Amino acid sequence: MAFKWRKWNRAIHRDFGYFFFGMVIIYAVSGIAINHLNDWDPNYVVITQDIQIEPINHKPDKNEIKQILAEYGEESNYKSHYFPDEGRLKIFLKDGTAWVDISDGTGLIEKTKRRLFLREVNYLHYNPVKYWTWFSDIFAGALIILAISGLFIVRGPNGLSKRGWWLTLTGILIPLIYLLVYFF
Repeated sequence: MAFKWRKWNRAIHRDFGYFFFGMVIIYAVSGIAINHLNDWDPNYVVITQDIQIEPINHKPDKNEIKQILAEYGEESNYKSHYFPDEGRLKIFLKDGTAWVDISDGTGLIEKTKRRLFLREVNYLHYNPVKYWTWFSDIFAGALIILAISGLFIVRGPNGLSKRGWWLTLTGILIPLIYLLVYFF
């Protein structure tokens, strides 16, 4: 009785594919987000609001600052404040800050809000704890097995002996060419 390696290959590929489906989605989504760090913050949304107050010719105290914030619904988010220079007020808020030029009354409230789902998957992508790193390493090994076993699933003209060979070779050459151009 001959060993049926194609049957085992399909079974391993199928079961690893099912088991690591969630990990593939987590790493794919967070990978796309991390690729675009220069374009946006995948962990937080920054919300800005221009504000205008009556100009003030003295340094306001905590109560006056809370009254200013009350007009914008932020008085309960007040934490502290200081004057970085004459005529400018910086207010620390829960999840944000406000800047006010007290001499002309212009200002800006800037708040951050966590992005749902993306922040969490990015956290996992950065391997936060030792046990998660081990699981991620197992996943990386499984990806290698999935890649190799996937080469031998399809037979015939679409398999590795014809069309699959050219696609595999192209998929290897693209990163190699990029590395050659980038490093040399």
